[in-house]
Amino acid sequence: MPIPPTVPQRSHSITRHGDTRVDPYYWLMDRQNEEVIAHLRAENDYLARELAHLKPLEEELFEEIKSRIEETDISVPVRRKAWWYFDRTREGLNYPISCRVPAIGDDLTPPVIDPASTLPGEQVILDENLEAEGHDFLSVGILAVSPDDTWVVVGTDFEGGERHHVTVRPLAGQAPLDDQIDDVYYGFAWATDSRHFFYTRVDEAMRPWQLWRHELATPSSTDVLVYQEDDAQYSVSVGRSRDDAVIAVLVGSSTTTEVRYLPADRPTSPLQLLEARRLGVEYGVEHYTDHEGRGWWLKITNENALDFRLLARPVTGAQWRQLIAERPGSRLDGVDAFADFLAISERHDGCAAVRIAPTLPGDDPFGNDLLERSRFVDGDASPSTVSLSANPNFATPQLRVSITSLVTPRLVADVVVATGEVIVRKQQKVLGGYDAANYVTGRLWVTASDGYRIPVSVVARRDVVNVGANGELAAAKPSPFLLYGYGSYEISIDPSFSSLQLSLLDRGIVFAIAHVRGGGEMGRSWYEMGKLAQKPTSFSDFVTVGRALVNEGWTTPEQLAARGGSAGGLLMGAVMNLAPELFHCVVAEVPFVDALTTMLDASLPLTIGEWEEWGNPDASATAYRTMKSYSPYDNVRATNDDGSPRTYPHLYAVAGLNDPRVGFWEPAKWVLRLRDTNAANVAYLKSDLESGHGGPSGRYDSWREEAQVLSFVISEISPPR
Repeated sequence: MPIPPTVPQRSHSITRHGDTRVDPYYWLMDRQNEEVIAHLRAENDYLARELAHLKPLEEELFEEIKSRIEETDISVPVRRKAWWYFDRTREGLNYPISCRVPAIGDDLTPPVIDPASTLPGEQVILDENLEAEGHDFLSVGILAVSPDDTWVVVGTDFEGGERHHVTVRPLAGQAPLDDQIDDVYYGFAWATDSRHFFYTRVDEAMRPWQLWRHELATPSSTDVLVYQEDDAQYSVSVGRSRDDAVIAVLVGSSTTTEVRYLPADRPTSPLQLLEARRLGVEYGVEHYTDHEGRGWWLKITNENALDFRLLARPVTGAQWRQLIAERPGSRLDGVDAFADFLAISERHDGCAAVRIAPTLPGDDPFGNDLLERSRFVDGDASPSTVSLSANPNFATPQLRVSITSLVTPRLVADVVVATGEVIVRKQQKVLGGYDAANYVTGRLWVTASDGYRIPVSVVARRDVVNVGANGELAAAKPSPFLLYGYGSYEISIDPSFSSLQLSLLDRGIVFAIAHVRGGGEMGRSWYEMGKLAQKPTSFSDFVTVGRALVNEGWTTPEQLAARGGSAGGLLMGAVMNLAPELFHCVVAEVPFVDALTTMLDASLPLTIGEWEEWGNPDASATAYRTMKSYSPYDNVRATNDDGSPRTYPHLYAVAGLNDPRVGFWEPAKWVLRLRDTNAANVAYLKSDLESGHGGPSGRYDSWREEAQVLSFVISEISPPR
């Protein structure tokens, strides 16, 4: 058999709470070490050699992916003041081109734009293809046009490290500026005067901790530090309210928040504190200006409400009044204020949903029956995902939403608030004759050992499954199956359409998302049952789902694949240790698999802020034992409980050299340990040496990488007969 790459083992001991772990590959953390880089390159070469026989399939998949996508296309134009803004993509180009065209009158109907030609007066705001010239990677983390429409601030990252270089560029024919700022993070807000703007910077651990103010045509050395958060568990973000009244600064940890603000038209005024932080109390606010010019605060909070509630008060008042009480299981996610209505985002029946609630004239714009006056924006299938799209204008009679499902290509629609009419502006085109009627989606429910029902969103070609009279799905026969999971940070993996998945579905492979605990699909309690000391519940949920799929005839262990990334990569590593016999192969992208070592190192990016999610194993022996019990790197075993050799599922792991969130060394060490433990373990490592956490930045590069992953999965669970 071909011999995979090896590196020297250099013993490194880590001792906490009387327990010593020995890590022979700890030294791989040094990205400046040429020996480390040489090993990553050797792993890439090994992968290329071992999967060379899949090149024809990979090329076939890549061409399939391209053939379904309208490569020359435009996004739905968004009206902001006197301009329509939209993005172009052109065949053969990796990146979008951001444009705008003058609007005529008050018409809210987006202009019809030929993707292959330009409109009179069309202006290019940013051509990312030009920005990317000479670089292997590009991410535009900031693209913000000034309130007077004359300047655009651009923040570029050419390495994937999420630190941006900011420039200010003219849009109205004025002389260029020399303004340049380095090491800028996400989060940005223009002041009303279009002369000042606010941005954030990170510390050495990649925590956004400082808020700065810049004035146009001045050197960055004179920028003003507006706020600094010294508590390492808290991060800083900034934004401007839709009604243009305030600049809001959110200071938050995983469990606690506070808001500071200043008037957007007085950018040099001091920050004011809205409500001081109280441990365990989360809140977010929206500013609303009524028709009489009075200011209001809207607040969503978990205070005395596990699944959050909505409150309001005048800016000059002191007492909050409840508008929407907590509804257990229906997590209140957010509120967006417009001149004549509120858009409320929430979890409804485990799905992302949006309801619209008109405001009222007079002294009380919200009334006492806000929830009763509201109505949902309907989805297209079940389960479906309804979310807000771009809505930059405060005074608008329409709300733009996005609607999708596992069989519904994403559509963008404007909802007329007064009538409820839904005007479809555009639906994602799927070339090659896609017909949604040939596919079916639904939700399975799998009961865990503690009685909780785990939702599983499924999609398959119609001839692969049996569909009951009420739309319920059942297996027709055991089929190749790809099960996806995440289950952390209260992030919901909502069902959405992907034309890339058609390459699986059309080969008879079933795709499903296991909405395990630790995610937010079923409300805040769903999240809390899969974090800290209860984190192992996420892993047992996924295994429970996998076993149910086998027991109910959906698939077999020889045909079952699993996939997850980042914290979902931790899920993959943990379930490989829990049930190695259940899955034939696993794809783990930028996986958080050396979790215990990382969470013991406070100097690494994100570690301190993550203690509220995983626990602090440095300070707590209990947290240490819990994390050690599931950390994938620490639990790779050579034998099963009966003493027989343990063989793991075939693994395809992905790392990004410049990843600031999950160190590239985590999957690199994990792959080596799997091979050391049993020479029969098949483990591959793909290291992207030019990117970070999100993988390649160009769309063709991303499609090529996806084709490689899919070729691996297909060859493993659905080989040619």
